[in-house]
Amino acid sequence: MTDAYRVLVVEDEMMVAMLVEDMLVEMGYRVVGPAYRLSDGLRLAQSETIDFAVLDVNLNGARSFPIAAVLVDRGIPFVFATGYGYSGVELEYPGVPVISKPFTLGRLNDALTKAEEVRET
Repeated sequence: MTDAYRVLVVEDEMMVAMLVEDMLVEMGYRVVGPAYRLSDGLRLAQSETIDFAVLDVNLNGARSFPIAAVLVDRGIPFVFATGYGYSGVELEYPGVPVISKPFTLGRLNDALTKAEEVRET
């Protein structure tokens, strides 16, 4: 990947968001956000030029599915990151990669690659 790719990060825990941002920068991405709340994530998903997104499923008790819906409408691939496993995510968004927290740089890279493949099919 090159630094031309912009990735939206939506994560309610500041330390986790910073870790994800560091991983993405190390992989050569440019980070949009991070957004810590659902409303901020929605605004960025609707208005920013982005190529991918990493969405925490649970944002202070609110699910990030409205952001995912915007990304689907815009044709932007994304990955769900969660500490709760696949429960509920696959039913709403089958085929979207889900990575369990904590995750490694390699797992994040694999999930973003899979998200791109899902978009291309």
